[in-house]
Amino acid sequence: MMEALEAVLLGVPLTLLVTGASLSIGVVLGVPLVMGLRSRNMPIRSACRYTVNLLRGIPAIVWLFIIYFGVSIGAFQFDAISAAIIGLGLISAAYMAEIYRGGISAVHAGQWEAGHALGVSDWTTFSRIVGPQALRVSIPSMTSYAISLIKDSSIASTIGVTEIVFFTTQDARSGGGGLTVYLLAAAVYVAMCIPLGLLSRKLDSSLRKKVSR
Repeated sequence: MMEALEAVLLGVPLTLLVTGASLSIGVVLGVPLVMGLRSRNMPIRSACRYTVNLLRGIPAIVWLFIIYFGVSIGAFQFDAISAAIIGLGLISAAYMAEIYRGGISAVHAGQWEAGHALGVSDWTTFSRIVGPQALRVSIPSMTSYAISLIKDSSIASTIGVTEIVFFTTQDARSGGGGLTVYLLAAAVYVAMCIPLGLLSRKLDSSLRKKVSR
């Protein structure tokens, strides 16, 4: 039992690395994407909508294979970890853009109008008034996606990233205790997801207090 658990835990660092890096890419790139989705310029809005639909419409494992096996510049080729982070990061950007869009849309249009009436710039209105409210609305969806991404990181094992599922499969094949080691892997995934739920509640409580001021 302990040997199986140790084998599973060997993959935790890379699972967290792939998840954290991919989510960070998504959080950052989701901002220009959502701005494009809300743009008044039709070509920009259409291009961003097509990009989001494309990234979300193709299975993650296909993106990882395309980037890992199909993208090369001269002698350069992405290593497994980089391909996994870039692939999942781009997909995360598409999902985060939709989450942001939903959060912004949930804020009453009167908030924008009030800012304009007071002569406040669009950026200040967004960052000081609309943004915090939209973020509070988006937190549950962001947390749900982050939890989903932790589980989706297991796909990276298909291109050789030594994360939890990679070591779990190796131990199951070599040790013969397949069911036990996979149950342990499931328990480790649950243990990693619980803190995200707790953090979500804390952030939501904190933002409620700020918004209510």
